[in-house]
Amino acid sequence: MARATPQTEPASRQRLDWGVTPALAALLAKLGIHSRYDLVLHLPLRYDDETQVWPIAEAIPGEELLFQGTVVDANIQYRPRRQLVCRLRDDSGELTLRFLNFYPNIVKMLAVDQRVRVYGMVRSGHLGLEMVHPRCRALTEGMPVAQALTPVYPTTAGLGQDRLRQAIARALVAEPLSEQLPPAVYTALGLPTFAEAVRLLHHPPPNVAVETLQGRTHPAWRRMKFDELLAQQLSMRVHYQRRREATAPALRVRGHLVDALMRALPFQLTAAQNTVLARIREDLTQTHPMQRLLQGDVGSGKTIVAALAALQCVENGYQVAVMAPTEILAEQHYRKFSAWLAPLGIEVAWFSGSLKKSLKNQYIDRIAQGQAAVAVGTHALFQDDVVFQSLGLAVIDEQHRFGVHQRLALRLKSGQGKAARQPHQLMMSATPIPRTLAMSYYADLDVSVIDELPPGRTPIVTKLVAEERRDEVIGRVRDACMQGCQAYWVCPLIEESETLQLQTALDTYAYLQDTFPELRVGLVHGRLKGAEKQQVMAAFSSGELQLLVATTVIEVGVDVPNASLMVIEHAERMGLSQLHQLRGRVGRGAAESTCILLYQQPLSPLARARLKVIYENTDGFEIARQDLQIRGPGELLGARQSGLPMLRFADLALDLDLLDAARAVAEPLLREEPSAAQAHLARWLGTRHDYLKV
Repeated sequence: MARATPQTEPASRQRLDWGVTPALAALLAKLGIHSRYDLVLHLPLRYDDETQVWPIAEAIPGEELLFQGTVVDANIQYRPRRQLVCRLRDDSGELTLRFLNFYPNIVKMLAVDQRVRVYGMVRSGHLGLEMVHPRCRALTEGMPVAQALTPVYPTTAGLGQDRLRQAIARALVAEPLSEQLPPAVYTALGLPTFAEAVRLLHHPPPNVAVETLQGRTHPAWRRMKFDELLAQQLSMRVHYQRRREATAPALRVRGHLVDALMRALPFQLTAAQNTVLARIREDLTQTHPMQRLLQGDVGSGKTIVAALAALQCVENGYQVAVMAPTEILAEQHYRKFSAWLAPLGIEVAWFSGSLKKSLKNQYIDRIAQGQAAVAVGTHALFQDDVVFQSLGLAVIDEQHRFGVHQRLALRLKSGQGKAARQPHQLMMSATPIPRTLAMSYYADLDVSVIDELPPGRTPIVTKLVAEERRDEVIGRVRDACMQGCQAYWVCPLIEESETLQLQTALDTYAYLQDTFPELRVGLVHGRLKGAEKQQVMAAFSSGELQLLVATTVIEVGVDVPNASLMVIEHAERMGLSQLHQLRGRVGRGAAESTCILLYQQPLSPLARARLKVIYENTDGFEIARQDLQIRGPGELLGARQSGLPMLRFADLALDLDLLDAARAVAEPLLREEPSAAQAHLARWLGTRHDYLKV
C-alpha cells in the first residue's frame, strides 16, 4: 500500500520564527510591528472597563458601561434610514440598542428572548437612554466578567482587536521581559521594572485608577516614556561620538579674508553674532567634523555669520557648498555671497536645476577644478556629476526641509585628495526650535542661537482683518504704495492642488492690476522659470515694481528694505511657522511695517488658535513653543521625512522631567554600562538606530 504524501501547510498559515503567520505579519507590518518585541511595545490607546455589570437603571449618559439582560423587542426599521433597533431589559429597567450598519449574525444574536451582554457609550435618545453600535456578546450561564481593564490597541483594516490581543498575549509569554537598566536608574525616579510596567499596561487590574492610564500618568506609563526618551538620547549620543571619531580638515584661523570682509561691511555684527561666530571658528579648527545648528529668528543675521565661516574655509584652501531648499532662497544667498566675496577675489558659483545645460557644465568644471571656491545652489548640488575638488564646509539652510538621504548625499561629496575627509557642517534654521525639541531631537548637535536682532529694525504691526473688510485693505495698499513704499500680496496656500494655487495667483494678479491701474504690479510663483523669477524679484528689489503678488515661494530669502506692507490672504489656512516667516519679509528697513492677515469666517478652533498666537507674538521662539503644543514635534520639524526618531509615548510638553532625567543618564550609561545601553537601544529602536541621523 502506497504511503500517503504528507500535506504541507499553506504558506499563509505557516508561522514565522516570531510566532505569527505571514498573513498576520503583513497586517502587523502596517502598524510598524516586525518582531515579538514590537508586539510587546505595541501599547494600548485606551482601556474599556468591562469588570463590572451595571443595572440598566443606573445608566449614566456619557459613560461607557457594561450591561446584560434579555432582548424583549427587535425589529428592522426603514425610516428615517435602515437600522436595527432592539430593547434590552434587566431587573431594573430597559435600554434601547441601535445599529445603523449590521450583519445577519447581529440580527440573530439580538433576536427576542436572547440574553446578551453589551458594552458601549450611553446617550440620551428619542426613546430614553440608548446605545449606538455597542459591543455585543451572547450571554451564557456563569459567563465571568473581565478581571482586568480591556486594552484597546491601535490597529488597521482587517485586524480586529481580539486577534491583536491574542498575538500580544502570546508575545508577552514567549518574549523574556528582562530588565536591561541598572535598578538605580529607574528606582530613583520611582518607576517600576520594565516587566511590571509592560504587564500592567497590557493587563491592568480593576483597582487601577483608569484616569492614570488614560492620561498616561501612571508609573507604568512613565517607565515606558522614560525608556523611550532614554533610547532617543542614547542614539543621539552614539551618533555624536561617531561624528567626533570621523576626520575633517582642520581649518586654522588665518584672518586676512575674514578681516577684509569685516572692514568692508556697512554694519557692525551684534554681540550675539560675534559669540556664535567665535564658537564656529573654534569648531572649524578641530580635526573632527563640526556639526553645529545655527538658530536665529527671521532677520537676525545668520547669513553673514555663514559667509565669515566660509571665508575661514577658503583661507585654508578648501571649498564651501551652500545649499538652500528653494531657488529663491538659494538665489538670495548667491547674491549676498557674491556681493561680499567677489570683491575679495573669490569666485562664487551658482547651481540650480533651472540653469541651461551649457552654463551648468561650465560651473561643474569650475567646481571640480577648484576654481569656484564657493558653490551656492538648491538640491541640484546633490547631482552625481557635481564633484568638489576639496569640500571643507557644507552650509545647509532650513535644513529640516531636506530629506535624510539628501543631507547624506552632500556630506559624501568627498572628491579627491584633501576632501577624502568629511566636510564640516553648519546647519541654519530660521524656524526657532523650542528648548524641549532642541534637547530631544538635536541632542547630537551643537546648537548656537542668535538671540538678538540687528539695531535699526522697526517692530512689525500685525493686524487681523476679516474678508468683509477687504476694501479697507485695498485702500491701505494704495496709500502705502503712493507714498513711496512697496507691498507684498501673498496668495492663499492651497495644498491640495499646485495648479489651483497657481490659478489663484494669476487671478489675484489680474484683479489687482485692474484695481490699481496707477501701480506697477508684478507676479512671482513656483512655476516661473528661474530667469523670469529672477527678473521679477530684481525689478521689485530695485523699486521698479511697487506691488508684488506672490505665492508662498517668498516665505524665505527675500530681502527688500523698502517693502513695509504685507497682505496675506486666507491666513487661516497657513501654519504658524509659515506666517511668521512671511511676516519677516517686511520690517527690514527704517519704515514702520505692517502685516495684514486677511481671514475668512467661520474660523475653526485650530485656525483661531494659530491667528491668536501670531497676532500676540513677534518672538519666533515663543511662536515655536506654542506651535509645538498645537502641532506636535513631527510636523514642526519636518521629522517625518528628515530621519529624526519620532516619539510614540512621551509628550515633550508634559514629560520634560523625564527628558531631563534621560539626558542626565545617557552619557554615564554609555560610559559605564555600554552593554546595557546597547541592549536598550536594540529593544527600542532596533535597526532604525543606524539610520536616524546624518
